[in-house]
Amino acid sequence: MMAFEYGDAIVVVDSGLMFPDSELLGVDIVVPDITYLRENQSRLKAILLTHGHEDHIGALPYVLDDVQAPVYGTPFTLALARSKLEEHGLADKVELREMLPSRPFEVGPFHVEFIHLTHSIIEAGAIALTTPAGTIIHTGDFKFDPTPMDGRTSDLHTLADYGRKGVLALFSDSTNVERPGMTPSERSVRERLFEIFAEAPARVLISCFSTSLHRLQLVADLSEEFGRRLAFVGRSMLQVSRTALEMGRLHVPEGLLIQPQDMRKLPRDQVTILLTGSQGEPMSALSRVAVKSHRWVTVEPDDEVVLSARVIPGNEKSIFRVIDHLYRRGARVHYHDGSVPPVHVSGHGSIEELKLMLNLVRPRYFVPVHGDYRQLHRHAAIAKELAAVSGEVFILESGDVLELDEQGARKAGRVKVGKVYIDVGTLDEVEEEILKERRHISEDGIVIPILAINEHTGKLEAEPEIVSRGFIPLAEAPELVESAREVILKTVEKSNLEEIRDWGVIKEKIRTALRRHFDQETGKRPIVLPVVLEV
Repeated sequence: MMAFEYGDAIVVVDSGLMFPDSELLGVDIVVPDITYLRENQSRLKAILLTHGHEDHIGALPYVLDDVQAPVYGTPFTLALARSKLEEHGLADKVELREMLPSRPFEVGPFHVEFIHLTHSIIEAGAIALTTPAGTIIHTGDFKFDPTPMDGRTSDLHTLADYGRKGVLALFSDSTNVERPGMTPSERSVRERLFEIFAEAPARVLISCFSTSLHRLQLVADLSEEFGRRLAFVGRSMLQVSRTALEMGRLHVPEGLLIQPQDMRKLPRDQVTILLTGSQGEPMSALSRVAVKSHRWVTVEPDDEVVLSARVIPGNEKSIFRVIDHLYRRGARVHYHDGSVPPVHVSGHGSIEELKLMLNLVRPRYFVPVHGDYRQLHRHAAIAKELAAVSGEVFILESGDVLELDEQGARKAGRVKVGKVYIDVGTLDEVEEEILKERRHISEDGIVIPILAINEHTGKLEAEPEIVSRGFIPLAEAPELVESAREVILKTVEKSNLEEIRDWGVIKEKIRTALRRHFDQETGKRPIVLPVVLEV
């Protein structure tokens, strides 16, 4: 998410989410902290979407629940955004406006033009924002695919036209800056998939991102070519494919598609399955298939399983765990392992494409975006080597403000930014304090002492029971259990009747005493949650 300001107007480019790493226990998604937009609601004129991937549109329901602004995007991007807003009951409250190539429009002082670029999702592109101070171009995610599946190549002419007229600043995708050369065309995947289909003695299961419509189209075409019926499996795969079919963005011959429950009626060598779960997500279709817990789909020996997606950093363990399970089922598994021809190609431009973007646009100032700091640094270094950038190169981190005017460009302070952790089950924000507690429990465990106290006499009616999870096996440590009981008994004995009758006080005294005891005896400090029963 990036905010561009001129005068008293703000436009935002993209509104994406992140998925949590293993440290964020119990967190489902991570969205931007939009305090700055909330504080400047009256100045917010629009949200402009470069394309429909989750990391660019996924936070829209959370953002638009807090602030109001019309959302601009291409038809397919808006269709994906609309389905997200409908899930959150916001579809009727948000104005969605179409944005098309070669049809510029005005938003306050911004003259906006969408420039088509190729990516791993259809209808992706850059956004040019022209103001009295100059033109800014934000590339979104891109590569320069010379032979895209839909025949719509990147609009290099419009980029070059802006370059000739003069571009104040370019903000460009840095994701693949560590890869030399050019990113292969989407069509290069066809050769490997053709080989797999040609040799497959049984079912072909292909897992990819549901928004990779070029990949879905390729699989549909190969299924028809090899006389196979096609089934879509997985919530997002069904949802996106349905939307794409309705919009005419996915073309499947009549009679090719079957419902998942009808697959069992066909010979296994006449079935292709497209399913979600290429990142090893625990409850995804592929993960459930791999452990034989899916309602409709099973993997049997000689089935071909293709993971046609890149391994997103941080997901390696879960992906390879799924692959291990598939091998146990006897499947032949194909994944993105560097083999040629590939089962997957990236949607992001490699070094030569990033250089081409810089040489086409020839900006005065350059800002690398979309990547870790090392990638931004390397992209900045490439820009400095080229004669295409006439002015300074800035590496910005989240929250930095870059100010551009007739005097030049400079970093001009910071605004409040951050991450908001969401537990989808409750739709609540997960506070940092809660995350700390969850990490604590995961490391040192939890102990629950249970006490039955007579409310009249303040005496224990029975020996305290002690239950633990994630601490140490208490059955194997009777001496520790006995010493913990002694600590509880002494704490109660040393407390007066008033303290004992105040459950809050006695619980806190027991908690403090037990934590100190466990720390001394084991070196661990489990979370202690005393339970007091009135009898």
